[in-house]
Amino acid sequence: MNRALGVNTWVWTSPLTDTSLAELAPRIADWGFDVIELPVENPGDWDPGRAAKLLDSLGLAASVVLVMGAGRELVATDRGTVATTRDYLRHVVDVAQVVGSPTIAGPAYASVGRTWRMDAAERRTRYAQLRESLGPVVDHAAQAGVCLAVEPLNRYETSLLNTVDQALEALDGLPPDACALALDVYHMNIEERDVPAAIRRAAGRIAHVQVSANDRGAPGADHLDWAGMASALDEARYHGPLVIESFTADNATIATAASIWRPLAATQDALAVDGLAFLTGLRG
Repeated sequence: MNRALGVNTWVWTSPLTDTSLAELAPRIADWGFDVIELPVENPGDWDPGRAAKLLDSLGLAASVVLVMGAGRELVATDRGTVATTRDYLRHVVDVAQVVGSPTIAGPAYASVGRTWRMDAAERRTRYAQLRESLGPVVDHAAQAGVCLAVEPLNRYETSLLNTVDQALEALDGLPPDACALALDVYHMNIEERDVPAAIRRAAGRIAHVQVSANDRGAPGADHLDWAGMASALDEARYHGPLVIESFTADNATIATAASIWRPLAATQDALAVDGLAFLTGLRG
C-alpha cells in the first residue's frame, strides 16, 4: 500500500517551538516527507494556527502526538488529576483539529515511567477506570472529527498497557472511530511475540503507526521484519501514515526521558533521510 511517510520533530528538538518548526518543516518537505509529526508537550509551546499556515504552504500534512509527562494520569489517581489530564487531552484534540491531524496519538492513560504491580482483578478495575476517564475526551474528539489513538508502551515505561491485546481489552466499548490504537514498532519489538500477528489482531482499530529501528535508529538499519509488518498492515486495512519517531541525544531532557545514551545515526538528518529512503522502498 502506498502510505504517506512522516517524521516526528523529536528527532531534532524538544520542546517544539514556532521557531524550531519554521526551521525544520521546510527541510522535512524538501527531503520528500508527506507528514510532519508535532508533539504537544505543553499548551502554548507552539501556535497551531501559525503551524497550519506553514504546513499548508509546504504541502505537508500533520500528525499530532500527546505527551504524558509527570502529573498526567487517568487511572489510580485523584479526581483532580484526572480532570486536569482530561483538560490537557481535550486541548491536544483542539490543536489537532486546527492543524488538520486526523489523530492524537500517545499513551493516554498514565505518565510515562510510572509502573506498579497489578493482579488480574486490579488490572480489570484499572481498565474500567480508564474507559470512564477517557469517555469525555473521546466524546470531544468525536465532535472534532479526531481519533484518540492510544499507544501501548514497553514494560519499562508503563505497567498498564504493554501489548495490543491489553489495549484492545482496555478500550473495549469505546467507539472505534474516535478511540483506537497507535502502534509503535519499537515497543512492539519488545513486547509482542509475533509483531505481524499482533498487527493483524488489531485490524479495524489501528489509527496511527510509528516506526523506527529496534534501537530507535533509522528504520531498516535493524533486525525487524519490515516486509512482514507491512503485509500485516495491509491485511489489517490500515491506511494511515508511517511516521518515524526517534529522539536526539543532543538534548539532555529528551535524551534522558527516552534513554538515548548514544548517537543512533551519523546525524539526526541522516536518521530521517535514510529512514525515508528505506520506507519509500518498502512501500514500493
